[in-house]
Amino acid sequence: MGNGSSEAAGGGVQSVDRAVSVLEILARLGEAGVTDLASDIGVHKSTVSRLLTALEEHELVEQAYERGKYRLGFGILRLANAVSGQLDITQQGREICERLAVEVGETVNIAVLRSHYAVNVDQARGPTSVGSHNWVGELTPLHATSSGKILVAFMSAEARQELLAEAGLPRYTEHTITKPDDLERQLESVARDGYVISIEELELGLTAVAAPIRDHTGTVIAALSVSGPVYRLTAERAREIAPVVVAAADSIAERMGFQG
Repeated sequence: MGNGSSEAAGGGVQSVDRAVSVLEILARLGEAGVTDLASDIGVHKSTVSRLLTALEEHELVEQAYERGKYRLGFGILRLANAVSGQLDITQQGREICERLAVEVGETVNIAVLRSHYAVNVDQARGPTSVGSHNWVGELTPLHATSSGKILVAFMSAEARQELLAEAGLPRYTEHTITKPDDLERQLESVARDGYVISIEELELGLTAVAAPIRDHTGTVIAALSVSGPVYRLTAERAREIAPVVVAAADSIAERMGFQG
């Protein structure tokens, strides 16, 4: 990449940074004019005008009744709506996750599908899991985690195969399932049993058991998992707590409006 394109990329990042600053200022003030925005951000008025024009095209800002003043636009709601379901899950699931973590003594996570990954959006730790890994915000592979398997097991076969083909099935440990046919057989049993146990498939020494969380339509929108060290969370122990994990996931689903 030459200097010209590096500078262009840098300018693009700076423009995004300034555009976000504009949105944050409008969120704080309600309305603001070009002069005030330029002063707050520390740039020329012409720069702010260009940013506002671009944001207005995407309906992220709009001109207020008083000409020259801008406020947030309805495009913000469109974007916010895309994450509101996940925010609801963390709100509705927090108390249940904390109770489950205390009951089983291990780390509890809620994960949702993001592109080719399961991303953890909330975590609670049991008394024996203090100091354990913080999984919140982490992207984890679909085929090598209990949460990921839950999220793909309840998809249509066509959607699942397409997603997993794009994501690939890389090996993380000697226990990772890397053959599509083997994975498909396991996912069929996951959909039938309503939970899945993964032992040392992502990391050696780590066991996890997960169950689906459904929304008001019955669609699986998230996975609830319990994870812990294999010396404590053995295969037998994981099978023992599976019904408890399923019950907790069902409780969150009820709070999300699932009548099931």
